[in-house]
Amino acid sequence: MSVIYLLISISIIVAVGFFIAFVRAVKGGQYDDDYTPSVRVLFDDEVVSKKQEPKPEIRKTSPETKP
Repeated sequence: MSVIYLLISISIIVAVGFFIAFVRAVKGGQYDDDYTPSVRVLFDDEVVSKKQEPKPEIRKTSPETKP
């Protein structure tokens, strides 16, 4: 029975530690901007400043092949 009391007290201490870490993260601004990154992923490809031209294909010729 004493093991149960020990496990409950350790779990309460761990839970309080996680709660303190969460409160510090919220006060530190960790969760301030959670909307913009999700929107940035969706609209990242739509903003194109110039039309991209296809790159010319470069063929490598060996010394044995003459054009």
